[in-house]
Amino acid sequence: MTMETRTVLRVIVTDNDIRKVTLPSKPQTLDSLIEQLGQFLDLPYTFSLQYEDADFNGALVNLTDIADLPEKPTLKVISLVTSPTPSQADTVIMSVTSQEESPLTRQDPWPETFEIPSFSVDVEYRLRQGNLLFMRDKTYLQVPRDMKHEVLEKLAEAMYKFKAYPREEDFNDVASALVKKHPCLFEPGSSTGWNGWKNSIKFKMGNYRSKLWRAGCTDVLVNSMKRGSQDSPRNVKKPKRFEINFLPNMPSGENESSMESKRLEIVEEMKKRHPSSSLIAQYMDITFSLRRKELVEKEPTVKETLQRWPALFRESQIIAEFNRITSKNLKQEFFSALDEHTSRFLEVFESKKGTAGKKLSEFLMQMKSANITDVTARRTAVLRGLAVLLGEDTTDFFHTCFDIDIVAPQVSIGILTVVPEDSPMSPQGLPLEVTDTAIILESSSTTKPAWRHNEAIYSNHFFSHLLMLLKGARDRKLPLTQLNMSISRPIKGDDHSGKRKG
Repeated sequence: MTMETRTVLRVIVTDNDIRKVTLPSKPQTLDSLIEQLGQFLDLPYTFSLQYEDADFNGALVNLTDIADLPEKPTLKVISLVTSPTPSQADTVIMSVTSQEESPLTRQDPWPETFEIPSFSVDVEYRLRQGNLLFMRDKTYLQVPRDMKHEVLEKLAEAMYKFKAYPREEDFNDVASALVKKHPCLFEPGSSTGWNGWKNSIKFKMGNYRSKLWRAGCTDVLVNSMKRGSQDSPRNVKKPKRFEINFLPNMPSGENESSMESKRLEIVEEMKKRHPSSSLIAQYMDITFSLRRKELVEKEPTVKETLQRWPALFRESQIIAEFNRITSKNLKQEFFSALDEHTSRFLEVFESKKGTAGKKLSEFLMQMKSANITDVTARRTAVLRGLAVLLGEDTTDFFHTCFDIDIVAPQVSIGILTVVPEDSPMSPQGLPLEVTDTAIILESSSTTKPAWRHNEAIYSNHFFSHLLMLLKGARDRKLPLTQLNMSISRPIKGDDHSGKRKG
């Protein structure tokens, strides 16, 4: 590969995802360019391109002829998908009928303001009359047993749509929202006016989980061990704070056998030189409940998970899996938090003294000497510098090689960054001109570079963060389920009803 044949592009996938793409040769047609970018960027949807036209001071115009493409152009991907998706560039989660039909697949996190649901006609009428009396002469409603039962049942059902195991503050939110909407339910002898309702809601939520447990709902069935058994405390599993789909039920029309067959198809598809991104995304979506069941109940190691779910280690599927579990866009959340503190971190790096300060100043000098101020370079410098600031030895973690001589280092875990042949490279320098990036796990590449699987990993800064988590898990011999990304550490002492054991 020579400099004359290589084509370098700056591609804007989304506002938060701007990538440098190096193609082995210049495409001869527009269709060829779109096809290569679709494979390189792993975009399983149709799109058109716009480019910055120098005749209009860099304004974006539609690219209709490959001859209009300037040297080292900036292109913008324009999705032609008409239906909305969670993130058309990063987290293309295929819409499958099975998920839409399942009422127990959660789509939204716990709301900032809990909305009290509507009750039956007679209950709503009695509450309305009670509210009028309260506004007129401060008379509190004496709630009969049947009415209270329906109110609590409806609240438990509404809460379960967000969480099977609400936290203490969640119960506070619901009880306070109930009294705020229906002031006739205020409890005059309570310090808050709703403590009694809160306790009643907690008990009702436990009873509601018991009903779902008897019906076979997986996220509570996983905690159905008998009291007194030796292994029951270890196997009690609850979602962490942002996990809204911790252990979902199987999609409608699917069972373990049918999903296992789809898992095997994913494994076979991943063996191809150019696996189908759309097929993988669709089947990974369908098999989500099977995968979560394995990770939560069996707690396999990273190596075992890689063997059974190789597509899970693609960049697009890591992001998609995070979205399935938390309904959040991993890159958008991560980069937003990182960019918020980047300027301050760079100031800290400049003020740091000693050995660490010397290494950090080398990073900053490299950025300034190269006159690189783009956001990707700043993010890379901050994340590489954080390891130095925290006193971590990354000598055997970050590795660099040229694109004409790719050799995976013999390390247990690390990141291999591939740079162009003509790029200046130093062992401790910042790889600001990146061709590809690969994750090395136990001397094998877990996230293949683009020339192997068309899986474009645009920079090492994102996977640096994920690999630090993996490294911590390996050093402590933790299973994959205990990583922050997809995972829940067992919480001892709870059964499916939410009561403490022992």
